[in-house]
Amino acid sequence: MRKEVGILLAIGIIVVVAGVIGSSYYRGSVQKAPVRPNVAENLVRPDSPSIGPADAKVTVVEFLDPECESCAAVSPQVKSMLKEFDGRVRFVVRYMPLHRNAKLAVQYIEAAGEQGKYWEMQEKLFAEQGEWGEKHGPPGQTPVSTTPVSVLFEQYGKEIGLDPERLNAAAGNPKYAEKAERDLKDGQSLGVRQTPTFFVNGRRLARLSMQDLRSLINEELNR
Repeated sequence: MRKEVGILLAIGIIVVVAGVIGSSYYRGSVQKAPVRPNVAENLVRPDSPSIGPADAKVTVVEFLDPECESCAAVSPQVKSMLKEFDGRVRFVVRYMPLHRNAKLAVQYIEAAGEQGKYWEMQEKLFAEQGEWGEKHGPPGQTPVSTTPVSVLFEQYGKEIGLDPERLNAAAGNPKYAEKAERDLKDGQSLGVRQTPTFFVNGRRLARLSMQDLRSLINEELNR
């Protein structure tokens, strides 16, 4: 009888410990520790593109690469989520140009912003990524089109109503290439190594999950 009681107690302890570990694992999988104070200022720059009020209680920062397939895939979901939190969340874009054509893509997206079409150009490049972007897979796998990427970007600009001459001139401004490089370095200082990477009020999302992102936003709103 004593032996049976001992076994039951042991099982009970294991269940409790497992529950605590499981809970800790879940919380750890949703977010990592806040970024270090000495690099927190690198999360948002004054010229970073954003949607939502500057004084919003919650700021979501995404480090993205226009040539990243995962970034293109989650973009509609992120924009839809922002509508749910309309007026309460600010969304900020930072660049992490890790692919071959990404920096040039950043330059054209920023250049489109001079004509008031920043977000339209970003979404257009995501939508046409299969034509101009490198694919995941064996090294050297090339885009579908053989047309120079800059020519494709000019074409996309025309399709969304941009003046091509102004677009090309603006894209050639060194300040946008420098901005892409600065964002890359900021991201690296924050420990960003892949895209997309999200931060919510400085708390890094540990795994790419829209459910986890929504949960973290709600947690910050309820603080």
